[in-house]
Amino acid sequence: MDFKSSDPVTGPRAEDHLPHTAQAGVKIVIVGGFGVGKTTMVGSVSEIRPLTTEETMTQAGIGVDDNYGSDSKTATTVAMDFGRISITDQLVLYLFGTPGQERFWFLWNGLFEGALGAVVLLDTRRLEVSFDVIGRLEERGVPFVVAVNTFPDAPRYPVEELRSALDLPREIPIVECDVRRRASSRDVLMTLLRFLHSLARAKAPA
Repeated sequence: MDFKSSDPVTGPRAEDHLPHTAQAGVKIVIVGGFGVGKTTMVGSVSEIRPLTTEETMTQAGIGVDDNYGSDSKTATTVAMDFGRISITDQLVLYLFGTPGQERFWFLWNGLFEGALGAVVLLDTRRLEVSFDVIGRLEERGVPFVVAVNTFPDAPRYPVEELRSALDLPREIPIVECDVRRRASSRDVLMTLLRFLHSLARAKAPA
């Protein structure tokens, strides 16, 4: 087909262009089990229109996918979510949300490549889902913080009880958040950046 000057030209919206002042980009991965709020977090905090790969859940997933505690959820991420947020004029975070269904976890390896750190989203109604997630991050040596998404009907536990249940060392931050709120999601990312900074300082030669 010949391109005509009258044909509409599509591309990034003006507000999607990277700020000209940006000097550093950091890849952050948001991980967790099915239905913990990864897509919502990326969407709430991203300054650009987020890329999502959600597909409608079908009868074929019955007996394969574990949607306990998320019975009303009708779609699931099958590849990744992507968003971007500028922390300062110079520093930009690229956010990659992983698929939560275990049958799509083979995609995680590629998403972890080049990631500086990760956020583990937690649903206290299904703590056991997070064990394998955290184990995968530990195996790959990816630094992470834990963010407890405060679902209205989810039980609340003291931080130290959660730390013990997840078998996490004291230096790994555990924070509460509401991923529907941009400010709350941004606070989680700032907690991760501060944690990464502390790790870098600890490794720096005296």
